[in-house]
Amino acid sequence: MIRRLALALVLLAGPLAALGPDEILPDAAMEARARALSRQLRCLVCQTESIDDSNAELARDLRLLVRRRLVAGDSDAAVLEYVHSRYGDYVLMRPPVSDRTALLWFGPFILLIGIGGLLVIRARRTTKRSAVPAPLTEAEQARLRRLETEQ
Repeated sequence: MIRRLALALVLLAGPLAALGPDEILPDAAMEARARALSRQLRCLVCQTESIDDSNAELARDLRLLVRRRLVAGDSDAAVLEYVHSRYGDYVLMRPPVSDRTALLWFGPFILLIGIGGLLVIRARRTTKRSAVPAPLTEAEQARLRRLETEQ
């Protein structure tokens, strides 16, 4: 029991230690909202991490901005819209579907369908070739008869 408690404390202390003391809000519910919002925003320096996971200075500034907006009374949607209006679609970990991001959202599916179609076409061509053997010529038929009679 004590080992499990110690393991839980170690695992839970890691993410909190990544935040500076000036970043943690005193209200636990608001801190949870801030962390959830921070996981939805991309670090513009690291590019593959959320600002919640990043140690970059810009990510820290964005985390503080999110917390300031929450303390000011903004809703989660208002905070996301505020950051999105200043940094564009790229700052969102899940960018909205629009004309500019359609290829990002639908490109993998189009690619999979295209590859699947090519595989089906290739399989059908291979089946057609192997399903109907070419007829034997007269010379091949004569040779086959000779081999059959020799055995």
